[in-house]
Amino acid sequence: MFGNYLIGLREGLEASLVVCILIAYLVKTGRRDALKPVWTGIGVAVGLALAFGFALEFGSQELTFEAQEALGGSLSILAVGLVTWMVFWMRRTARHLKAELHGKLDAALRMGTGALVATAFLAVGREGLETALFVWASVRASNDGTQGPLIGVLLGILTAVLLGWLFYRGAVRIDLARFFTWTGGMLVVVAAGVLAYGVHDLQEADFLPGLTDKAFDISSTVPPDSWYGTLLKGVLNFQPDPTVVQVVVWIAYLVPTLAFFLAPSRSRSGRRTAGAAAPVREEA
Repeated sequence: MFGNYLIGLREGLEASLVVCILIAYLVKTGRRDALKPVWTGIGVAVGLALAFGFALEFGSQELTFEAQEALGGSLSILAVGLVTWMVFWMRRTARHLKAELHGKLDAALRMGTGALVATAFLAVGREGLETALFVWASVRASNDGTQGPLIGVLLGILTAVLLGWLFYRGAVRIDLARFFTWTGGMLVVVAAGVLAYGVHDLQEADFLPGLTDKAFDISSTVPPDSWYGTLLKGVLNFQPDPTVVQVVVWIAYLVPTLAFFLAPSRSRSGRRTAGAAAPVREEA
């Protein structure tokens, strides 16, 4: 459940920051008349993300078992690719997000209402679709037979919305660069588990070999239905009897990705930006 909470918090906060920046800029520049089309674009983006999530969940149930496993495995791998790109992109551009969105919004204001709707839709829609896909893949990987994973995601999103509002009001401060670095690193660990589960799905669908070649089996030591087995499954998507291919893929993804992500970049080393710890009222 914690892993899914982290997904909802991390992805939800990105979307919340985008919304805060757009709304704060319009308010500060005296363009409150443009708020309605911006909210319209945001609403359409959220609706599309929800519809996409429902289509993934209920559409896949109409397929055969092999087709479900093939689809689930393929989309899990795609979700891991997208979320990996996203965490690196946010780490690199977090400090410049305000200026980037302001530039797009200025152009949209000159072009009219339709452009405002499109700008808000594209800014939030990308985050929404990525979140829907990764949440679906992660919840499917958890597969614990309860609503815990979904509840974790919803709680994370609600927390992100609350934090976004507090940042906008200037009630709290946060070092956004550090926040996105640490949560991004933890999200890479979660993504590694989703990737391993996606590989298992493809093995179940006979797309990949080695389903019966177990790397190890510690089910007797870490029973999946025990509290600690459930905790490991919820946080890390841990499986007590993974295949050799799953373990190889998990290590091959996690070790280099996490090392590269946590390595200080040349643009960050030796300096700190004074505005990194400012509230979103200043960021926006």
